[in-house]
Amino acid sequence: MSDPMERIAAALERMSPAPLKAPDFDGADAFVWHVSPDRLDPVANVNRVDLELLVGIDRSRNTLLENTRQFARGLPANNALLWGARGMGKSSLVKAVHAAVLSEGLPLKIVEVQREDLPSVGRLLNLLRASDARFLLFCDDLSFSHDDQHYKSLKAVLDGGIEGRPDNVVFYATSNRRHLMPRDMIENERQSAISPSEAVEEKVSLSDRFGLWLGFHPCTQDEYLAMIDGYCAAHGLEVAADTLRAEAIEWQATRGSRSGRVAWQFFVDLAGRKGISI
Repeated sequence: MSDPMERIAAALERMSPAPLKAPDFDGADAFVWHVSPDRLDPVANVNRVDLELLVGIDRSRNTLLENTRQFARGLPANNALLWGARGMGKSSLVKAVHAAVLSEGLPLKIVEVQREDLPSVGRLLNLLRASDARFLLFCDDLSFSHDDQHYKSLKAVLDGGIEGRPDNVVFYATSNRRHLMPRDMIENERQSAISPSEAVEEKVSLSDRFGLWLGFHPCTQDEYLAMIDGYCAAHGLEVAADTLRAEAIEWQATRGSRSGRVAWQFFVDLAGRKGISI
């Protein structure tokens, strides 16, 4: 009879999942990372808008586009944090920049990872490291609460630990918060920790690991109207200028805010009323 420890080891080996095989990266330009079990699912049609339709964020657009071009060409590039006002096109910009780079003939894959799956990011990086392709790793709406330890997993992407971040991976994240956590949480850490400066520094310094900080701020009324004009022109929807302006302003007044998201929601309503497919 074999040794009991050998039988236990054999049983554990049978229970452990087989190593994840890399998908056919040539089959798609976009993937979504899932866990339980680990897998990279290809995305045939990415939900995005054209780069030209993103109005009022010219500086951020140009900076992120050039950084992404550099990376796709195999040149040095920074991780990027897009932070600021809700609905101002942060995630739309990431996806639009990816499409723009592809249209220029530069090879680049985008992989979306959910915030709650960050603890598995080490396994994902090992998979991407073994590929010859270049990957834009994207996490939307990234933020952390006071008892959230996911930020430690993120350091594997930004710093890479002893192995370093793979040369063929760059990380883009969007957040409503510049330091990825609520201001009141930062203040609570200062007041309650034994070493307040160290407790705050550990979490706040995470955002410092992004080489690019791109801020997004609430748009003006002129920018809001320009967004709607752009959508109408792109989809061939013709409305009298005075009527369009009045209805657009009334729409944003009922919502109590102006943003790219509100502009798009107005346009969707308008297109539906006019019988235009988008």
